[in-house]
Amino acid sequence: MLTTYAQESSASERLTECKEEDFTSVDRLIIGAGVVGLAVGRQLAQRGGSTLVVDKNRQFGMETSSRNSEVIHAGIYYPQDSLKTKLCIEGKHRLYAYCQQQGIEHRKVGKWVVAQGAEQIEYLHGLRRHCNELNVPAEIISATMAHKEEPMVRADAALVSPTTGIVDSHEFMASLLRELTDSGGTFAPNTSVVAMQRDLDAYKVLVTTGDPETPFMAIRAPVVVNAAGLWADRIANMLVPDSHPWRQQYRLHFAKGRYYVLDAKASARLGIRRLVYPVPDRNVVSLGTHLTLDLAGTIRFGPDVEWTASNDDYAPEGGAPIPDVVQAINMYLPAVRSEDLCLGYTGIRPKLQHPGGAFRDFVVREESDMGMPGLVNLIGIESPGLTSSLAIATMVDGMLH
Repeated sequence: MLTTYAQESSASERLTECKEEDFTSVDRLIIGAGVVGLAVGRQLAQRGGSTLVVDKNRQFGMETSSRNSEVIHAGIYYPQDSLKTKLCIEGKHRLYAYCQQQGIEHRKVGKWVVAQGAEQIEYLHGLRRHCNELNVPAEIISATMAHKEEPMVRADAALVSPTTGIVDSHEFMASLLRELTDSGGTFAPNTSVVAMQRDLDAYKVLVTTGDPETPFMAIRAPVVVNAAGLWADRIANMLVPDSHPWRQQYRLHFAKGRYYVLDAKASARLGIRRLVYPVPDRNVVSLGTHLTLDLAGTIRFGPDVEWTASNDDYAPEGGAPIPDVVQAINMYLPAVRSEDLCLGYTGIRPKLQHPGGAFRDFVVREESDMGMPGLVNLIGIESPGLTSSLAIATMVDGMLH
């Protein structure tokens, strides 16, 4: 049993005071049970040994992984040599194959990126050239053809992305967890990391357990994967002094976004059969207030973007009023009215780029060059993180073996 310490002791002091017999040893500790943490845990558990995945929430995937559009992205927006592009394209193929193999509900519905005016049409042609360089299927259709296919959509032209799809993200994560445990891995919910230290050839980690009799547990692991999502920079910072460079390099900024649900009658009236996206902003901070479908056929719009200091405030208040949201939607779907929409759910994206900042790529790094072998930081894993998850897991596995 872990020694109980005075309440005034800090978490770091408690960890330092732990005796050798207090520690539970595992081969690998994954911090965070979102879709990426579960994918990594599953991949590493299949190598044998002991793998422990912890999450501060009461069950898996309660943050970014369950508060998104559930889209399988094609991988067309980001720079060719970026991890976001490479991992999204690889992950897309892996995810479709995995869903097919495991019987997870998904659908390759396709997506349009719609242009209004000459400048946006020029952007579409540039995007198509980019798709060609990436060997990702895409074509541009005219306004006439777009109107024939989707009469309710306004578009002077549209880029068609046939490999975009949708997936039941909860079912996907549940399958990853099942394979993790079937391979001998363990999932510990309600388990928060409160301190971490490097110790010779391993990491010492203190976690809270939610158990009043043994409120803390000390873990020793030679391999730690930081897949903490919205909290990943805070986890990384536990290991370094205030002056360490990654405190700035890995600092997260939080973009809160709300989704708006179209009522059933309006959905039936529109009859939309695919995802519809406007042209994104210059730095791809957001893909715009786009139209997505879920597997039940419900139409959702969003997310909008509100920069916030909080990484856990999911309250729907604030943001753009529905008439402003409708104005953005009406640029490509003029038949939508304010009374057709209601506020749905809210998500938060962990972004490395600050408001107004340039593109920032995923961080997927094994930190040997920082004197921390066996530590893998996964930071800024936002969209297309769901699509990329299986590819990220393969990359992490390669870094560690």
